[in-house]
Amino acid sequence: MTAPRPTATGPDTPGTPGIPGNPGSPDTSGSALPPPPGALRDRLAALLTTARDRTALLTSCVGDPDLTAQHSPLMSPLVWDLAHIGNYEEQWLVRAVGRQEALRPDLDSVYDAFEHPRAERPSLPLLPPGEARRYVTEVRTRALDVLDRSRLEGEALTEAGFVFGMIAQHEQQHDETMLITHQLRRGPAALHAPDPPPAPAGAASLPAEVLVPGGPFTMGTSTEPWALDNERPAHRREVPPFLIDTHPVSCGAYLRFIEDGGYEDPRWWDPRGLAHVRATGLSAPLFWRREGREWVRRRFGITEPVPLDEPVLHVSWYEADAWARWAGRRLPTEAEWEKAARLDPATGRSRRYPWGDADPAPHHANLGQRHLRPAPLGSYPDGASPLGVWQLIGDVWEWTASDFLPYPGFRAFPYREYSQVFFGPEHKVLRGGSFAVDPVACRGTFRNWDLPVRRQIFAGFRTARDLPEGP
Repeated sequence: MTAPRPTATGPDTPGTPGIPGNPGSPDTSGSALPPPPGALRDRLAALLTTARDRTALLTSCVGDPDLTAQHSPLMSPLVWDLAHIGNYEEQWLVRAVGRQEALRPDLDSVYDAFEHPRAERPSLPLLPPGEARRYVTEVRTRALDVLDRSRLEGEALTEAGFVFGMIAQHEQQHDETMLITHQLRRGPAALHAPDPPPAPAGAASLPAEVLVPGGPFTMGTSTEPWALDNERPAHRREVPPFLIDTHPVSCGAYLRFIEDGGYEDPRWWDPRGLAHVRATGLSAPLFWRREGREWVRRRFGITEPVPLDEPVLHVSWYEADAWARWAGRRLPTEAEWEKAARLDPATGRSRRYPWGDADPAPHHANLGQRHLRPAPLGSYPDGASPLGVWQLIGDVWEWTASDFLPYPGFRAFPYREYSQVFFGPEHKVLRGGSFAVDPVACRGTFRNWDLPVRRQIFAGFRTARDLPEGP
């Protein structure tokens, strides 16, 4: 997310299709039940606190030199993300909702993501770490006071606590970005977490693929209270029958592509991907290297053997597309992915999540940075979809075949720079969320997007294929 001037966009009026407060189009999908106002305030305050605790962890586990350094031209200095989180929160909660005077209007330009590309941010007059921490603390104090005094109904921006949920999601999204920076950072391990448990017995006997029946389903949402504009509105999609992988593609399966000369064989590559591979010399996922006869990878400051039973990670869209072609398959479309994740074939309705309408719990999916890696294939049986598709939520973002485009009836809300400016064929859609995603920023309708060359993100993939033609 980026933070333009809220005063330039203003709250939309209730009743506009595709924004909170109006269903936009019939939506029979699952949605969260709205809690009473007091419970809603408590939940919002808890989500904001959870996000801030994670931000504090990610910015306190290293010293000031690591906070102010740029560890990759693809990423901001950690201290930029920290103060940007505070500036975004100040603009939306303190000023737009609380109607208070700006604490630091001089920071708006410095922390405007559209005004300054990441590669340029180290040269900006950034707040030093101590001052950045004081700034975000002061903003949060005022924001919680605004939450205590706000009516959480009647206006699109505050209806059902939307803008407060947006702020919690924004901070968690930047926490994932900062975790990526930690992965790119050189030096000893600064973050620690337990590994996921082994896959349950019987995981190895799961079928390789699952049939998703043809027909219509409800894609997107018009009822999820904190869904972002690109997830809206709900609409019907007709999807022919297809087969989809039961779980994401593993490191072991990807390694077979490498050993079969997949990176050198132009038959498998999109022409732009082939040009990129040849120009950059790619020969394996990011952070992988061969040591003698063994493949190892670097993960948050440690080097370990590549885990063959985990979903492959840190591959670009071009690499995912090439592997799928090599395997005689293809990447699923975004609509196919969402149908596999949300359709309940017994009722025909679309669920909020593969397992149902309940918010994610630890037994459903690998989310929230509880672990610093994906779980083995066949983990989290309680999170499987009714069709028998596993690990759709958490573990790795999954590349789809689709360009990032608006849904029919899309309306930018509350500002066009969140989604609208990225629509087009330049960006590919990712779905599902990774181990680094917090549950507040992950649901069956959530859409992520990135350039097809990007590899630093926590992305993997699963594949699909059309049904074979009959005799």
